[in-house]
Amino acid sequence: MNYVTIKTKLEPEKREDYLKLALLAEKFRRAVELAIRLQLKGVKKSVGVKEVSRLVLNNWWYSDSAWDYAKMLLRGAEQNGGNPRHIHLKSKFLISKPKENEKGNRNVRIEWPNVRIRSNGEWLEFRMKTAEKFLPVILDVQKFKYGAQVVLKNGKIYLHVQVLFGIYLKHLGKITRGRLYADFDLNSDRVNMVILDETGIIRDVRVEHFPEVNSSGFSRRKARDLRLKALAQLLDYAYHHGVGTVFFEDLGKIKRRNGKAAGSRKGNRKASNFAKKELLEHGIVMASKRGFKVYLVNPADSSKSGRELARGLGLDVHTASAFVIGWWGVNSLKTHENSQKEEQFG
Repeated sequence: MNYVTIKTKLEPEKREDYLKLALLAEKFRRAVELAIRLQLKGVKKSVGVKEVSRLVLNNWWYSDSAWDYAKMLLRGAEQNGGNPRHIHLKSKFLISKPKENEKGNRNVRIEWPNVRIRSNGEWLEFRMKTAEKFLPVILDVQKFKYGAQVVLKNGKIYLHVQVLFGIYLKHLGKITRGRLYADFDLNSDRVNMVILDETGIIRDVRVEHFPEVNSSGFSRRKARDLRLKALAQLLDYAYHHGVGTVFFEDLGKIKRRNGKAAGSRKGNRKASNFAKKELLEHGIVMASKRGFKVYLVNPADSSKSGRELARGLGLDVHTASAFVIGWWGVNSLKTHENSQKEEQFG
């Protein structure tokens, strides 16, 4: 949710490095399939990652990434009514996620214009090629943590670099001068948007419905395209109607309540909803490209407050929930600005 992916191309220094990378990618594919089987048996992550590392990859951090990717595939199969036992990976790839408290990436190191990939205790050497406009971002990202995915396709090597959202905006972001605020309630079958002014007064309401995406047998790809198209249309509408700041729900906070895991099954289902997460990830990118300032708002109790306010506002529950997210967002920004002024002039 907090990353933007930049696609680059790698060229091996030696043919031998390409062959070793292809072998590593094949092992990673097998590791993901093993992780799927272990998770279906109910094996805990701490035990499963050790098994994946011992039997296949001989690298704990690659194994941890394979485990998390397998978990995502299982969740996607569950969301779409598929049989997780029928998941089979054909492409060759590998993933190395970033570690929270470290800079860079343990297994994929970018040292422009070179990239080094760890394989069985040695480093494979490659040269990176990327679009010129992304070069400042790549040069900057070396100083921070970043995720990396290597994909082998038709004899070519691609490196997908997960860049922190703030770094991407620093170099490629543009800022719209709109003074209004747009807030969104994202759902698998609709997107609700409310536009507010700085006092919290509703200036406009828009809703895009696409109920067919939840029909049995409906193509997952088509559903994704419909959702993203609807969100893009709402963002374009907001851009042309004076919006400068966008608020989205921080889905990562839904599972937390006062710093503890929430016991609500409904809340946990909402947090794991694949369609909502996908909408949010793409929404952040689309909003930033249009020049909006983007903020994530803790949505705790927003649905409850939305139900309570819906009738009085003359809105449906989802639109009222979007209003609550925006109201909290606007007031949070005001509080932050006032505290900065006090520190500056106090």
